[in-house]
Amino acid sequence: MQIIHKIDDFLLTLFPKLVGGGGNSLLISELESYYTFGSFAPKVSITEDWVTITINTSAILLQENDFRKTVALCEKGNYQEAKPILQNLIENNPTNSEFHRIMGQILSDQGHQDAAINSLIDALRWDSKNHWALLMMGNIFAKFKNDIPTAMLYYDQALVVNPKDAITINNIGANLMQQGKLDESKKYFLEAIKINDHYPNTHFALGMLAEIQNDLESAFDSTLKAIKCNPNKDILYKNSVNQAFDVANKIISNTDGNSLFAEYKHQLEFDCGKEIDVLVDSEIPTAAKIEFAENYNRIKHIVRYKPNYPAVAHLVLHELAHLDFVIQARKRGLNQLFTATPQNRAVFLKTVQPTIAKLHGMNIPEQSITEFCTGLFDGLNLQAYNTPIDLFIEDFIYNEFPQLRSYQFLSLYALIQEGLKAVTDVTVIEFSPATLLSKSKIYNLVNALQFKALFGLDFINDFNATPAELRKAEGFYAEFLEYKDNRKPAEEYELVQHWAEDLQIDSYFELENEDEYRKRSDVDTFIEKLEKDPFGLHDDTAFKEKEMEQFLKNQEHIGTNMAVTMFMVDALQYFKDVPLEEVKKIAFEIAMQGTQGFDPNQKNYIVGSIPNKRFSGYHILAYYYVSWMLAVPEMVSQLQLPFEEEYKVALTLFKSK
Repeated sequence: MQIIHKIDDFLLTLFPKLVGGGGNSLLISELESYYTFGSFAPKVSITEDWVTITINTSAILLQENDFRKTVALCEKGNYQEAKPILQNLIENNPTNSEFHRIMGQILSDQGHQDAAINSLIDALRWDSKNHWALLMMGNIFAKFKNDIPTAMLYYDQALVVNPKDAITINNIGANLMQQGKLDESKKYFLEAIKINDHYPNTHFALGMLAEIQNDLESAFDSTLKAIKCNPNKDILYKNSVNQAFDVANKIISNTDGNSLFAEYKHQLEFDCGKEIDVLVDSEIPTAAKIEFAENYNRIKHIVRYKPNYPAVAHLVLHELAHLDFVIQARKRGLNQLFTATPQNRAVFLKTVQPTIAKLHGMNIPEQSITEFCTGLFDGLNLQAYNTPIDLFIEDFIYNEFPQLRSYQFLSLYALIQEGLKAVTDVTVIEFSPATLLSKSKIYNLVNALQFKALFGLDFINDFNATPAELRKAEGFYAEFLEYKDNRKPAEEYELVQHWAEDLQIDSYFELENEDEYRKRSDVDTFIEKLEKDPFGLHDDTAFKEKEMEQFLKNQEHIGTNMAVTMFMVDALQYFKDVPLEEVKKIAFEIAMQGTQGFDPNQKNYIVGSIPNKRFSGYHILAYYYVSWMLAVPEMVSQLQLPFEEEYKVALTLFKSK
């Protein structure tokens, strides 16, 4: 075996005793001493600037099987079992550079950095071109020793060995950024990207660098790439997600999103021959909505939005894009209206008869059952209509309005979370027909698949979907992909129809040509609702759920809510003489209403089983919690109401009376 070293400053780094002179005699002596193994002394020869060490290794065992076993154990993090095997390998064959390098990795991961450095020095003495040993030495000196000059020495040597190594180049950039040399570090990061455009660490670093330099759009773009390039869901992935949200919120707080699509708005006004007013309106019940001129007998279309909603520009743009699609279809006489007739409703009610019977058996009031079924019918039809069209709209927004991606990211994230809650909430699962819930979950999964494709965040597993549900959603999304790049006006309606037929819910609605429909009648109120708000935000259920979610977040910061506490005392007083079965009936009835969401600020809730009494939002939440604590306490934790402390105080006050 031959080992060749260049006689330069780096050799002095590996063999510090050579520093200070001594000439070739000291060099030969030092190398002979180090490379002697047992009775085997090396032959050291010097030719100009190179020194060659020749070793007789015929009696040294390679022990390849043990080495492979050691590597496998290290990959699993089982260092305690790997370490003694590796030590035995080194004792029997100290000439193997990789044995020392892996020992250095183990020691570093265990927090023994000085010992790790010694092992890595040994690795480099046996093979000065061991790229990974050089890289690890640079990492240790940069990260744990805060010795950037020494780290750069090893990084530079690693680049000599492999000038096209993106990881080393990335680490050099990171060290320069750590020293505050931002422009220099960016050059290394960009060079690393040229070599490997799929290394998430470099994209993340570029995102950090751009944020430091206040180039927030570039920071957001680079951070998204870091997320998309990282399938491991490791710490880097989590940091990338956090950075994406942080940068997106900074962009929104510093920009006027509506101004970014003003030209698009003017183009639509020209195309449809009507003005479009975008108005601030704090009184509307949703974040944004569109009022089509044809449905209000106006000469203008109106988009209204609340000024305090952080990503409202995306929602407004979504409404405008929906209008754009309708304009395109109308010009060719192809626009379709989505209608639901009494006959469609009757077919739906027939399919949910088992659920209706179950609710009757629980003594749920007829009005509550009717409202519940109406919510199911409208909600599923809204999904059937919106989901395919929204895919095209979001793809359009992502590609045509890159400056609004931060808005789109935050807005769609919130909607994905709402959809996730709607099909995984324990109370919803308890009361909703399983077959309908499954179809709703498939539509929500399609949205989640697009969000993953656009922004890299994967919530698919969170839906707890069956393999069949996931396959169906993936099939729908694949069909959308076939259409999206060459979509012709009104083709989105083909997917509305196809997917509904595939899910066997096409009997719940009718798709009709708009021109023919308007000749016969005015727009049905259901269609008016859909056209005003294709995002589904105008739906009372969605609004209440939004408000409820925000209330629960706020509650974490309020501490003990005395209003809730006093309402709980009232509830305990009311239920004091009520039979437990009746309390249970009331608990289920309130839970039925809870599937629609409770607004803490509303003042006119009615519980059919508690006559002559109106409840405010906090009041009904208090009754909700207390009734379940009394009737089904083992299920209270699944209500996700943070009222443990309020209930303890309420019990104390009630018992003291």
